Amino acid sequence: MRPAELPDIKLLRLLEQLYATRSVTRTAEALGQSQPTVSIALARLRKQLGDPLFVRTADGMLPTPRTEALIGTVREVLAGLRRLAESDAGFDPAGAQRRFRICMTDASHITLLPRLLSHVRALAPGVVLEAGRIDADLARSLQAGEADAAIGFLPWLDTGFYQQMLYRQDWICLANSQHPRVRSADAEHWSLMIYQREAHIGISSGTGYQLLDAAVASQQLQRQIRLELPGFLGLSAILSTTDLIATLPRHIGETLAHAAGLQVLPCPFAIAHFPVKQYWHARFQHDSANRWIRGVCAALFMAGASTAQGPA
Repeated sequence: MRPAELPDIKLLRLLEQLYATRSVTRTAEALGQSQPTVSIALARLRKQLGDPLFVRTADGMLPTPRTEALIGTVREVLAGLRRLAESDAGFDPAGAQRRFRICMTDASHITLLPRLLSHVRALAPGVVLEAGRIDADLARSLQAGEADAAIGFLPWLDTGFYQQMLYRQDWICLANSQHPRVRSADAEHWSLMIYQREAHIGISSGTGYQLLDAAVASQQLQRQIRLELPGFLGLSAILSTTDLIATLPRHIGETLAHAAGLQVLPCPFAIAHFPVKQYWHARFQHDSANRWIRGVCAALFMAGASTAQGPA
């Protein structure tokens, strides 16, 4: 039999149903078709397979040996097609046993991850969260499915990626609440001149700090850096015990200030705001599990309505 003569799916379903019912009438009812339509389809199937397939008897339509030999394969094919149709029926968080890897900065470990973890544990107790790194391998990891999503200011993720705005970040300064020369409640003790005179902590974590460095350079400001840190670990403890000042995005700054009793100061010069978005690869746009974790992040962190932008 040539490939062009293989029976189509409708004929395979008819064969399966007729084998189960032994009746053209009941098969027609089960398939929602008329009896003549089923009879015509059976005649077509008989011609394609070169066998009567079913013989009418007093006990109904009994299968021939050829049908008995075929029925197992037919059922496997139809079962496989049903599994394909059901493969994206939806992600059930309550019963899922799955790991989600979300790449984020260490600032997000402090500001976003605790809320995300609490929410996921309540809805999906079998789900494991992994906080991945944002590094030069990020785009490849998202494309390969090794990471499910990324959260941050990641403008280089463009071609092939979807993105969704979560919130915008501006900048603040943090200092010891008992700083001897800086008080947020007294404008005379906080100005751009004082900012340039005081000692600072430089933090290199996150792509947003390129905006800070660019603003300092373009406005020809002076920052007296006395300590450089690769991230936010230990920052609040250092600020609490020294007279150093840190300039950082508002979200992480206010979180640290609240936890450590630091004073929040307005940034005395203009720094470009930046968007924090979640990103995912176009390969997983319609994956039900990926859609679920993205929906959780949007519900928890999105400020106002926002729609996803498609890949470039």
